[in-house]
Amino acid sequence: MRIMRSMIFVTLIAIIVFYFMEQSDANPEKTAGDQSKVVQEKRNVQERKVAPIEEKANENLFEGNIFTWMGRTIQELKDEFGEPQRIDRSAYGYDWWVYNGNPKQYIQFGIEGNEIKTVYVTGEDLEIEPVHIGQSYVEINNLFTFKEQVPYSEGISSYTFNLNEEDLTTRPLVKIDDTTFIQLYFDTFTSKLSSIRLLSADTLLKHRPYEVEYRGELPDEPDLTDAEWADVEKGMEQQVFDITNVMRNQHGKGILDWEESVSEVAFLHSKDMAENNYFSHYSLNGDGLKERLAAGDVFYAAAGENIAAQYPDAPAAVEGWLNSEGHREALFNEDYSHIGVGVYRFYYTQNFLGKPN
Repeated sequence: MRIMRSMIFVTLIAIIVFYFMEQSDANPEKTAGDQSKVVQEKRNVQERKVAPIEEKANENLFEGNIFTWMGRTIQELKDEFGEPQRIDRSAYGYDWWVYNGNPKQYIQFGIEGNEIKTVYVTGEDLEIEPVHIGQSYVEINNLFTFKEQVPYSEGISSYTFNLNEEDLTTRPLVKIDDTTFIQLYFDTFTSKLSSIRLLSADTLLKHRPYEVEYRGELPDEPDLTDAEWADVEKGMEQQVFDITNVMRNQHGKGILDWEESVSEVAFLHSKDMAENNYFSHYSLNGDGLKERLAAGDVFYAAAGENIAAQYPDAPAAVEGWLNSEGHREALFNEDYSHIGVGVYRFYYTQNFLGKPN
């Protein structure tokens, strides 16, 4: 009888353990869904169970000075570069320290707390060995062999960034070391490197520029007050302006002047698209750029407009325009002399003007 009771007790324990093991493994696939069905939309975020993929890091290849800045402090940055021309707030918990004093190059360092978490650079004479701006896609792919899946793990959490064909062509992702990644932005019209972005793993997860499979947690989406968003938006407007001019300089085009009245027109269109959930050069009432400029009392000889939505930030939006034929024509149009940029949340509008003589 005593043996029988022991067997029953052991059987009950086994059933309980099996039940809890089954519950811990129950993790149905879910998707966050599209934020908005627009051109160049942010990738869906999908959750699945994944096994870590082993991948050799590339830290020994990166010898350029820019790669030494990840993880360093504000004081070290100021000792080397001095005070920034501007500090812009981001939507992701860090501030951009912007160095735009050289018209031929542009650098912004993302600093959270007292640590550099991300760097974006474009232009000439940058120490980013073993690559360089203007280098061919084929050469860089031969160096790294771009992959459709790039893994990352932290403790018991594991993540795999899945790159589609467009990602691999325009912005492949490479792991530098266990916690640092590089996005390589390419100009698909020339098949040459346009810019690079360094990111810590947690910053990459905040941006979510690629589809990601994961086991664990993802950072929360940006949740800012209206006042905080206003600061972020103003910074992104200036970044679009800066990067556009650096790219125009690289392509032998004239530098554009800032036009505040046009910026206001652009901002109102971005806000209208965001609040009314549409994406078009035409407002819901049928007004186009011509009507919007007229309503803003803006006079011009030539005008053009680029719009984008759901890019994680300003550099990504400009790189997207670079790789779209119609947007690219506006970026490098020699008839334009002035520009206004308006950003509302993750909706971007840039209006170009050629002023009458």
